[in-house]
Amino acid sequence: MTGVLVLSGVLAVAGVIGVGLRLANGRFRARPRGHVLTQTELGADLGARATLVQFSSAFCSPCRATRTLLRDVAQRLDDVAYVELDAESHLDLVRRLGILRTPTVVVLDSAGTIVRQASGLPRRDQVMAVLAGI
Repeated sequence: MTGVLVLSGVLAVAGVIGVGLRLANGRFRARPRGHVLTQTELGADLGARATLVQFSSAFCSPCRATRTLLRDVAQRLDDVAYVELDAESHLDLVRRLGILRTPTVVVLDSAGTIVRQASGLPRRDQVMAVLAGI
């Protein structure tokens, strides 16, 4: 009887955690001001208004969908740049920014200051809303 109760409790906690992760997936959150990424660190030019930086890994299937989405957004907006970085090759940045999973999307303003960050696959409307606020 005790085993059934413990199992039920573990499943309930796991379910709550799973729902929480699903709700947070792809949502942009504000970052404390002060974190700046330079063109040298990115290996690319910054956008005139914003830069979408994607941290990816080799075997990440949501990374491919995120890449397609962000490239399309950047191609449609002249003042927005897109940069994809391999998380394994940029461990110093990953640690400095506290990135825990891929894909992670970081939105920079024209000066390279981080304004928003999302873990997981964002939706197009979420990306456009963040860019509209810059």
